Amino acid sequence: MYVRKIYLEGFRNYEKEEAEFSRNINMIFGENAQGKTNLLESIYFTSFGKSFRTVRDRDMIGFGRDYCRVKADYIIEDEEEKAEIALAKDGRKAAKINGRKVERISEMINTFLVVIFSPEDLKIVKDEPEKRRNFIDRELCQLKFSYYESLSSYKKILNQRNSYLKEKNIDDMLLDIWDEKLAEEGSKIIHHRNDFIKRLSVISSGIHERITNGKEISNIEYQPSVLFYDDIKEQKNIFLSNLLSTRERDKEHGNTQKGPHKDDIDIKIKGKSTRRYGSQGQQRTVALSMKLAEIELINEDKNDYPVLLLDDVFSELDIERQRYLVDYLKKMQVFITSAEISDKMTDFFPDSRRIEVKSGSLI
Repeated sequence: MYVRKIYLEGFRNYEKEEAEFSRNINMIFGENAQGKTNLLESIYFTSFGKSFRTVRDRDMIGFGRDYCRVKADYIIEDEEEKAEIALAKDGRKAAKINGRKVERISEMINTFLVVIFSPEDLKIVKDEPEKRRNFIDRELCQLKFSYYESLSSYKKILNQRNSYLKEKNIDDMLLDIWDEKLAEEGSKIIHHRNDFIKRLSVISSGIHERITNGKEISNIEYQPSVLFYDDIKEQKNIFLSNLLSTRERDKEHGNTQKGPHKDDIDIKIKGKSTRRYGSQGQQRTVALSMKLAEIELINEDKNDYPVLLLDDVFSELDIERQRYLVDYLKKMQVFITSAEISDKMTDFFPDSRRIEVKSGSLI
C-alpha cells in the first residue's frame, strides 16, 4: 500500500496544493513552521478522519477558511483507491471512498492503513498511561472494526455515566442501566486488548533483541483496571461487581474509577520495569521496538504494510537505532520530515523523493 498523490485545499497553511510521491522514501524538508508536519497530518487525516496533533478538528481548517478538503490516491494491491475527506467549520465531516459517501469514518481506518511515529512516541514508556492507551487504541482500531465500535460505544456511555454522577440527586436504578452497558462494551475492550498485547509483546521482544544484539530481552504486560478473566461472561460480571463496589466513591468524585479507561501496560527489560528503572536509551529502544511491532502486526492481519509517517524522529535516535530503522524502512512507503537533508540522510536514502515545503507550498 502506498499514497501515489495528494490534493490539499484549505488544510492548515495549504491553500491549494498537490504532490505525487515515491512508493518508498519521501523526504519532506524545510524550515520550521512551513508545513512539513501539516503534510503528514493530512495523510493521517485520510485514514483516521482526525488529527494526531489536536482533538479539535477545526484546527485543521486554514485561517479565514470555512472548510478544508483532502484527497488522496492510494495504490492497494496494484489497484487505485481514492480517499476524500472534507471538514466544515461547524464540525460537519464528510468522507468518500472511490466517490462513494461513507457513513462511518471507520471504513477509512480499515481501508487506508497509516502509522505515525513522532518524538512523542519515544516518550510512551515513561509518559502517563493515557499515552499508552492511545497507542493501543489507534492500532486496534485499524486491525479490528469490532474494537472500534466497542471503544466508540464505551466512550459515549462513560461520558454519559460521568455526567450523571455529577448530578445532585442520583437514582441507583438508572446507574444500574449505565453499568450494564458499560460492562458489556468494556469487557469486549479488555479481551481485545489482552490478545493484542500478548501478540505485540512477542513481536516487540524479538525486535528489541535484534536492536540490542541479543543483550536485552523485553516483554509487555497488560495491567487492566478490572481483573482479566478468560470467559467473557465472567469478565462482564466482575466488571459489574467492580462498578458496584466503587459506586459511592464514583459519586463522591463525579467520575468512574474502574474500567478500560484506567488500563495501563508495563514494559519490562530482564523482568524490571523500564518506566521505573530503564535508562533513556533503553526506553527509546523499547518505544522503537513497539512501533515497529505495531507495523508488523498490521502486515500480519492485513497482508500489507501501512504507510509510515516519521515526523522528525531520526534526529532523536542514536546512530545504531538509525541504522536499524533505515534497513527496516525498505519494506514500505515512508514519509520523513526534517529541517534539512544532511549528508548522513543522503547516504541512508540516495533514491528518495525530495519535497521542499515553503510557506505552505510544495516545491
